[in-house]
Amino acid sequence: MKVFVINCGSSSIKYQLFTMPQQQTVCSGLVERIGLGESIITHKIFTADKVATITLTLDLANHQQGLVEVTRLLTDKEIGVIQNPDEVDAAGHRVVHGGKDFKATTVITAAVKAKIKQLFSLAPLHNPANLMGIEVVEKIFTKAIQVAVFDTAFYQSLPEKAFRYAIPDEFYTGYLIRVYGFHGTSHKYVSEQATEFLGANKKIISIHLGNGCSITAINNGRAVDTSMGFGPVSGLVMGTRAGDIDAAVIFYLIEKLGYTTNQVDELLNNKSGMYGLTGMSDMRDIYKAIEEGNQQALVAAQIYSYRIKKYIGAYAAALNGLDAVIFTAGVGENAAFIRQMICADLNFLGIELDLEKNKTVTGFSTINTSKSPVKILIIPTNEELEIAKQCYDLVTQNL
Repeated sequence: MKVFVINCGSSSIKYQLFTMPQQQTVCSGLVERIGLGESIITHKIFTADKVATITLTLDLANHQQGLVEVTRLLTDKEIGVIQNPDEVDAAGHRVVHGGKDFKATTVITAAVKAKIKQLFSLAPLHNPANLMGIEVVEKIFTKAIQVAVFDTAFYQSLPEKAFRYAIPDEFYTGYLIRVYGFHGTSHKYVSEQATEFLGANKKIISIHLGNGCSITAINNGRAVDTSMGFGPVSGLVMGTRAGDIDAAVIFYLIEKLGYTTNQVDELLNNKSGMYGLTGMSDMRDIYKAIEEGNQQALVAAQIYSYRIKKYIGAYAAALNGLDAVIFTAGVGENAAFIRQMICADLNFLGIELDLEKNKTVTGFSTINTSKSPVKILIIPTNEELEIAKQCYDLVTQNL
């Protein structure tokens, strides 16, 4: 079965074509700067002995034009991997917000699309782009079964004590204000990889550190708590998001400093976090600045790591024990200095980092000392593969 996975952002498209159930990547790519002029397509073709990369610079006004170009690459007479779009059996779409209604991967219908649209207000940066991708792909891959994989679905297992806010009940029952959680597809994938490695019935803390950051407590494969809440701005310090902040700060910004609600939203989502602290959102730039003696960058990294450390302590308590900590996503997989700062002085929890391994290993790795009671794992995330697996399972169950 050929499964095409699409992840549409506001100005980007990530995609991969898989052969399932072999989990073989046929090709992958990224379309960047859609609607911003000089869009870039990076397209990779995987064969048994090599990877061929094609890079194109085009002016793509919208996602439909981007996916038309991607389809042209997929079906090109010389470099194509399929002859026509009808060879794709299923198209799997990442959808960030599924609200309380979508507890599992779902075949997309008109009713499903309508519900995704209703949830725009809960994920205004993501769900509109996700729905746009669905509607464009439906026009191109007309024979494919369209499937939605929701980031929030993994968190339907959260107990009520974890997903409720301490505000009047009417806001939950009438307006569905609760913790939804995000990055669920990533946390699910890496925790399953950890379970295959460690065995079943483990207590795991999964730490997803990219531009967006979240941490999830997982007991025997089920999420029991997570740092992102009603929206993706809460929890950890992120590339441009503030993470947890006293609500009184928001009132002060509006009442005393004259900010509008839109300006507060822009501040907390796009101008805060590491960018707000340093003027840089990329952890590689921040590390370079630290190496050059930039004290502001060092303090920012300490704030970033300290917040994660506090959550590790809280989630170890929520789990009543801990078997493993996972680092994943761009920063989690590659920023050794951040992992070291996070794991420092956590030996009372049984977390003991091997400093040499932490600096030198790559890929799926164990970076704890031999005496550490808690395993410390680096597990590269693969949200696209997880989406493909869920699509394949759903489609084959319904055949």
